Amino acid sequence: MRAALAAWLLLSLLGGTGAEDTCGDAPAAPSRSIPAPQLSPEERLSPHMPESLRCDACHAIAFQIEEQLRKAEGKVGKKALKESDYTEVLERSCSQDWESYGLLELDGEKRLSGPGLRTQQPLSVLVSGGPWPGSSSADSVRRAGNYSVTRGL
Repeated sequence: MRAALAAWLLLSLLGGTGAEDTCGDAPAAPSRSIPAPQLSPEERLSPHMPESLRCDACHAIAFQIEEQLRKAEGKVGKKALKESDYTEVLERSCSQDWESYGLLELDGEKRLSGPGLRTQQPLSVLVSGGPWPGSSSADSVRRAGNYSVTRGL
């Protein structure tokens, strides 16, 4: 009996199960094609944030600073943060890895996408890397410097 079962199993594996003949081919999954955003030379090569993306960049920077402030405030409890704590938060926010942000195209308009931004789409192509992390970091440093000067920090 064991020999017959082993022979049947071997023949089934070598010859296939025959299910393809009775059931037909598996249905093809629907395919979708979404092109990646076409980047202009400024968007592709400039170390500065393009004018059209500055609003999104500002929101991303503010979100990151707020997240770092929450962490710092959580560490000290009910005590007030010191000036050095604020400086550290700003430095940490600006020097972080910005790789989680990228560019996508929504309704023909290029937008930044990432944590803290409302431009998430269930099905889209996100272009990340390139100049975006450096641009976001440089823009963050500029804005943090302006904040420090206006607040007297």
